[in-house]
Amino acid sequence: MYKLTGVTKRYTRGKETVEALRGIDLTIEDGDQLVIQGPTGGGKSTLLQMIGGLDRPTSGGVELDGVDLAAISEAKLTRLRAEKIGIIFQSFNLIPTLTAQENVETALVPLGVKPAERRERAAEALRSVGLGERLTHVPTELSGGQQQRVAIARALVKKPKVLLADEPTGNLDEGTRDDIMGLLEGLWHEYGLTFVMVTHDSSIARRAPRLATIKAGQITLTEQAGARRAVPGGDGRDHLPGQEQYAQQLYTPEQFTQEQYGAPRGR
Repeated sequence: MYKLTGVTKRYTRGKETVEALRGIDLTIEDGDQLVIQGPTGGGKSTLLQMIGGLDRPTSGGVELDGVDLAAISEAKLTRLRAEKIGIIFQSFNLIPTLTAQENVETALVPLGVKPAERRERAAEALRSVGLGERLTHVPTELSGGQQQRVAIARALVKKPKVLLADEPTGNLDEGTRDDIMGLLEGLWHEYGLTFVMVTHDSSIARRAPRLATIKAGQITLTEQAGARRAVPGGDGRDHLPGQEQYAQQLYTPEQFTQEQYGAPRGR
């Protein structure tokens, strides 16, 4: 469970101080799906960064299962992200020189998973998102929707408790958007994930059980009737391939390929 208490975030821009978040209080129960929507510059992505432990608040607390992400050391925070939080980005953030399978494997490297197990789990994760025939393709050989599926597999291969998505359909056409949302909602419901997503798209926002509308750094919460709720800790999650961390931040392509193959290689 997440509990945000009095979360503020201020940035200095030249001589100006920007207050991106203003005293946010928010509880997200295990298995919840929450969509965050609001205007550009309203604080959506900043709030998601706090929830994901990618940034620290200026003041206030961000607790995940009783651990304050704002107070623990950087090393402990990095480990927590690697183990519990999977993140999907609008721009996919795939390493261009690695195959789909190798990109998914990068999520398991910080966890110390052995190469043979990494390869097996990455292949399973890609099959679970419909890319079992694309394991050896590099990103430029995949469509936008396929690249986002790789990113989803990377986010899930480490078996996270929390799945965060920052505009995951923002670069996709309408048909592909609906396919990706159907996939994400199916995974959320089947595996009991806590799922938090930022979007500009009102049609997507209307599908969520809870909507947090953010404007000028403050949120308004709305419960939306008719939407499904996941079952926390559902049986399926124990079998989900499991996913990512910011391997890009911790592991360069050269380091990954050197450990995997014994020496850096080109493609």
